[in-house]
Amino acid sequence: MLITKTSRISGTFSTMELDITSEQFARIESGIELIQNIVPHLSSDEREFLITGITPDEWNKLFN
Repeated sequence: MLITKTSRISGTFSTMELDITSEQFARIESGIELIQNIVPHLSSDEREFLITGITPDEWNKLFN
């Protein structure tokens, strides 16, 4: 599924293709459950993107 999010840090839009369903995405967006319980197969970078919109490249540039 292609997911587009806005970075909470820079405000830029980024898109990632992630192995999730629309149901999982809705559960993540609801904020009721822990993301690692919904999509344990995703990497920490992918889960971070879903929560904050921050890509691995942006994260490395800011906190390298």
